[in-house]
Amino acid sequence: MHLADYVWLDGATPTQELRYKTRIFDFESGTPSLDHFSEWSFDGSSTNQATGDNSDCILQPVFFCKNPLHKQNRWVVLCEVLNSDGTPHQSNQRALLRKSMKDFGAKHEPYVGFEQEYTLFYKDSPLGWPENGYPAPQGPFYCGVGASVVSGRDLVEEHTACCIEAGLNIYGTNAEVMLGQWEFQIGPRGVSDEKCDPLTMSDHSWIARFFLHAISEKHGVKVSFSNKPMFGDWNGAGMHTNFSTKEMRTQEKGLAAINEAVKHLENNHRKHIEGYGYGLSDRLTGLHETCSINDFKSGVSDRGASIRIPLSTSKKGFGYLEDRRPGANSDPYVVSNLLVSSICAGS
Repeated sequence: MHLADYVWLDGATPTQELRYKTRIFDFESGTPSLDHFSEWSFDGSSTNQATGDNSDCILQPVFFCKNPLHKQNRWVVLCEVLNSDGTPHQSNQRALLRKSMKDFGAKHEPYVGFEQEYTLFYKDSPLGWPENGYPAPQGPFYCGVGASVVSGRDLVEEHTACCIEAGLNIYGTNAEVMLGQWEFQIGPRGVSDEKCDPLTMSDHSWIARFFLHAISEKHGVKVSFSNKPMFGDWNGAGMHTNFSTKEMRTQEKGLAAINEAVKHLENNHRKHIEGYGYGLSDRLTGLHETCSINDFKSGVSDRGASIRIPLSTSKKGFGYLEDRRPGANSDPYVVSNLLVSSICAGS
């Protein structure tokens, strides 16, 4: 017997949340294929995706991987949500990205990578903070080591090992600027034949979030993807997104293609801001390594810019750009779709 955890995004606003339920299958021995996992239905009236008088929504499996959190044969099955007639549900942002990739993916071969920041909470405070009051000012926590400057490493390393065993494109992890805040990266690792397209990387990012929530249950802590988990002189949390097309990655067109992409992003700045997560104005203040939400700026090695051109890219003359605007609670499908639509459609 095999267990399959069907995972999907609900219809909650302003930020969609993960849901899942488990189904038991009787497979022959060996690793199944996606075709082994049939469609399933759920009560959309309980997830803000339907009304009670017409409540059935359809789960269409689109990606699966091993679930290393369990010893038995268990899989995580990521699903798109469909209406009862088989059309994409209005909450289904993955379907919109699929269309953009169909329209522009073959020509431009976009790659994307996500730097997902998050904050661990115990009760009402970030993990490691004093029960009453505040920790020392920011400074020693970023990439720190030692009990006085880091909290939650056991959970983080368990999550990293889980993502590796599941076959996700996890690139790295690090402690972030605020105590109790961490980051993991999903994206291109330079591994031969590894898929790095926006659809695959967005799928992997959502499954990595799923594993993080599941592991946090065991540790008795809460994972927050709030853009500004603690107000005051503390860093917010983002999902910096690295993006490139095949033109950006070639020496012949590299920087020229990147500069052209930056122009398209500036022209569509407001549209991107609207899709880059709830409460984004609390984070994009112009302080704490951000550019003001009302401004657009790009620069080489500038972490106070909207778009950062990495120093390595500037020196080589080709590579990728980093969009520093997306918030920690933004949807990787939406972010990817905006980048593909603005950069590839505009090219």
